[in-house]
Amino acid sequence: MKSLVELNITDKNLVIRADMNVPIKNGAIKDLTRIKACLPSIKHALANNCKVLLVSHLGRPVEGKIDKAFSLSPVAEALSSILDEPVQLISSLESDDIFNTKNNVQLLENIRFFSGEMSNDSSLGKLLGGMGDIYVFDAFGTAHRKQASTHAAILSSKDSCGGILLKQEIEFLNKAMLNTLSPYLAIIGGAKVSSKLGLINTLNMKADSIIVGGGIANTFLKASGYEVGTSLVEDSMLDIASDMLKKNKILLPSMVVTSTSFEGADVKIKKIDAVTNDEMILDQLLTEQMQDVIKSSKLILWNGPLGVFENPLFSSGTESLAQNIKTSDGYSIAGGGETLSAINTFINKDDVSYCSTGGGAFLEYMEGKKLPSIEALSRQEIG
Repeated sequence: MKSLVELNITDKNLVIRADMNVPIKNGAIKDLTRIKACLPSIKHALANNCKVLLVSHLGRPVEGKIDKAFSLSPVAEALSSILDEPVQLISSLESDDIFNTKNNVQLLENIRFFSGEMSNDSSLGKLLGGMGDIYVFDAFGTAHRKQASTHAAILSSKDSCGGILLKQEIEFLNKAMLNTLSPYLAIIGGAKVSSKLGLINTLNMKADSIIVGGGIANTFLKASGYEVGTSLVEDSMLDIASDMLKKNKILLPSMVVTSTSFEGADVKIKKIDAVTNDEMILDQLLTEQMQDVIKSSKLILWNGPLGVFENPLFSSGTESLAQNIKTSDGYSIAGGGETLSAINTFINKDDVSYCSTGGGAFLEYMEGKKLPSIEALSRQEIG
């Protein structure tokens, strides 16, 4: 796969598929992380006298319909401020302004406003891929989606390459995939075992220890014979969870935080064998063994919180986890939206060795699956 930094791009027109799918409320961006992650490729292009057309999606609008609630206008404004130069918002794929104004940076309106994006339409892909001299894919968070801007456009472009962020993501994640560091600890939280089954299976073979959290931990606890009350559990996964436990790598909590409601009625901290049938587990505390494992691990992979940390009543486990990772000497890799949110809440991004911008792409890559966008970049180079 060719990388942007390896090419002679002087005076070229670049179409950069970025991931600027940021949280927006009442027109205000709540987290600039994904926008800032795109900057190295943009700045590299500008330093080489290039013109840039950025392509991104935002949210889940009805495809083919313009919806102001999902407009990238706030992103254009934020990017203008960050770059200290105007970023022009382009509302039409046929606009004569594309690469034809004094603006060095342009941003195409939400790609999901245009029919054919989600279905990986070849016509839309050909249009996107042919707009500039080089099609740069730099949206690792969307690399697992076979869509027009993430797949068809790459294959139909005259020339394509991976952006700086994509190259960085692959290099850092490969450290965990191909690691020779040991002990290797994986921390996997979230609602459902089924959504992360492949990853947990892979890690159960590669990692030395696995800490599970959230609904995933509840399923393993129930499979171990504990009462979990009204907690979120996947009963259909109990047999699989039981088989996974036989490797003796999965670490389960001994103390949990329970409540009779998500809002926090009758909150109690208790031993796992004291949970009653009318309670739900909404947080878990780190055991001494978990803390020792975090401290001694040379490689730590983290995806998912331990509890419903958005509610302060159930944030202790995830906060303690973040703080322990912060003070660990091990190489730590974190990925997933909730995980990054927890990091931003309890510690700093710099306290983790590497934070991936991917959610689903992060999980699939770490599971060993081939991501369509990366495959397309490789095939386009060969072709």
